[in-house]
Amino acid sequence: MIVTIDGPAGAGKSSIAKQIAQALGFEFLDTGALYRAATLASLQAGVDLEDPQTLADFVSQLEIRWQDPQVRVNGSDVSTQIRTPEVTASIKYLADEPRVRAQLSLIQQSIAHGRNMVTEGRDQGAEVFPEAECKIFLTATAEERARRRVLQLAEQGIEEDFQAVLAAQMKRDHEDESRPVGRLRIADGAVVVNSDGLTAQEVKQQIVDLVQQRQ
Repeated sequence: MIVTIDGPAGAGKSSIAKQIAQALGFEFLDTGALYRAATLASLQAGVDLEDPQTLADFVSQLEIRWQDPQVRVNGSDVSTQIRTPEVTASIKYLADEPRVRAQLSLIQQSIAHGRNMVTEGRDQGAEVFPEAECKIFLTATAEERARRRVLQLAEQGIEEDFQAVLAAQMKRDHEDESRPVGRLRIADGAVVVNSDGLTAQEVKQQIVDLVQQRQ
């Protein structure tokens, strides 16, 4: 069974997805780690990141395996190496290219085949797993997401102006909704879960209940 959780940045998708996977005894598929793994392999091979077709052809030949929290490329564990600043700075070349996204979608589908998995992102239910048994669109107002971000930063000893965080949040939303590929949208058949005013535990339970109704 596949459970997809899409939604805007700052909605808490990743943490909620991991909690849901644990509650259901499912695996969590970290799609970001897969993109990072492909980016790392491309950098190591010296592939021209600005040549989309060459990049897509290279990614199509990679053997990427996922066993939470470990990701392997062609048999090598790269779980630590994918978190470097160089990979972070280069991932956009893969994430914004339709041909590369298509190859990584195939990799994700191959990994998830025959497994019970919870996956999250912008377009998991709409593009990568359109036949998923349970699709969730987890959202909250931009104001609520900005408020949570300010509190999160404060816990780390970082003070940020609410209005500045809100403006950045709204800019990111517009960019994600306007992307030519992998844009943020509600998938056909998805259930919208608005987390405004809810605790993480309440959100988790609401989604777990939805999944169990479909099992």
